[in-house]
Amino acid sequence: MRKLFAIMVCKLSHFVGRLVGKGSSLPGKFALKICPDVLRRVKLPEHIIAVTGSNGKTSTVEMIAAILQADGKTVVYNKEGSNQIEGVTTLVLTHATLGGRVRADVLLIESDERYAAHTFRYFHPTEFVVTNLYRDQLTRNGHPEWVYDSILPAIHPETELLLNADDPLSSCFARGHGRVKWFGLDKCSVSGDEPTGAYRDGAYCPVCHGPMEYDYVHYNHIGAFRCTKCGHRKPETDYTVTAVDLDESAVTIDGEVRIALAFRSIYNIYNILAAYAACRECGVGRETAAAVLSNYLLKNGRMQRFRLGAHEGMLLTSKHENSVAYDTNLRYIAASDRDCVVLVIVDAVSRKYFTSETSWLWDVDFDRLRAPHVKRVVLAGRYCNDLAERFSYTGVENWSVEPSIPAAAAELKSTGDEELFVVTCFSDRAKILSRVEKEA
Repeated sequence: MRKLFAIMVCKLSHFVGRLVGKGSSLPGKFALKICPDVLRRVKLPEHIIAVTGSNGKTSTVEMIAAILQADGKTVVYNKEGSNQIEGVTTLVLTHATLGGRVRADVLLIESDERYAAHTFRYFHPTEFVVTNLYRDQLTRNGHPEWVYDSILPAIHPETELLLNADDPLSSCFARGHGRVKWFGLDKCSVSGDEPTGAYRDGAYCPVCHGPMEYDYVHYNHIGAFRCTKCGHRKPETDYTVTAVDLDESAVTIDGEVRIALAFRSIYNIYNILAAYAACRECGVGRETAAAVLSNYLLKNGRMQRFRLGAHEGMLLTSKHENSVAYDTNLRYIAASDRDCVVLVIVDAVSRKYFTSETSWLWDVDFDRLRAPHVKRVVLAGRYCNDLAERFSYTGVENWSVEPSIPAAAAELKSTGDEELFVVTCFSDRAKILSRVEKEA
């Protein structure tokens, strides 16, 4: 009876919440109060795919869902991105019958990396994708190895792991685990010889803390790593990007599957490869997966085109307080060969903890904007002075401060016609999008 009552309360409160525009976690919270082990009592689909990691979870889940649906499968997944146990409970129960059977072929879960052990206490994924693990939201997540320790209890012996072979830390999940598939990139046109960025998180081995060396690097410390002490190194990959041609906006997987890129970013390439690997492991044909992924435009609003005055613009949204996410967006701008203006907005930090903690700005490699085609940089938002202090220690010279986002938008609208890039976080994107003409 408790299970039935929990399902009914969850469905009703979710319906009411949608009417009043509330979030998707509260119904699950109510259900867990009524029946704490309700997730053990429901009948789940044969395939349960989970995706976690520091970055790329939402985008990877969206692409996996699109591929599986194109293959004719019914997929239930958390589109809203509510990825802690309350949100997952809402997802499961709102798609369950009153008897507790989830009506789907696949349950696809974006899981918060910190709380995966809580989410998967009463059931376990059949496939578990870990996109990456690196420094992220200091006030919430501390050190990446602490996040690794938080995820580890969520990994069940029967779960098949799909791991990023180019990430020194998340690849450690394979230690002592029998079922692992690897995805990664061969050395290609985007590779460099040395780790990049304002810090060196990959300087030491996460297994023995010995010195780490790299044969090549794709971004930051993600690449072909090898420990000089214990031998921890990049493994052979099962799903591999074997060629990258950013001029032609295309990648090749496993030497024969060509996928056109809607967004020429190394981050996007990894997300595409993770989604491809997960769906292939679920039996989807390579032609189906490639057809969906080619020129796939994300619907989650992380990247969005717009117009502001005479400027053609692109919004590049980064995860809060995540320096690697910002670095990859700045790298995208630096790789552009057209004259541009960049608007950097930091108006909200620490969505959950409200600490106004901005030390993470010093981890962002803003020197990437020191490029001839970047004609100027405008810093805006509540933390514009923190940004200004950070920029004063870069080699970027053509920057200015505009505290008000509306004033910054108005000033940009009235001057110039260069391409405009806006770099900001999830919470701040609506503050600029409300002042531009968005593309349909």
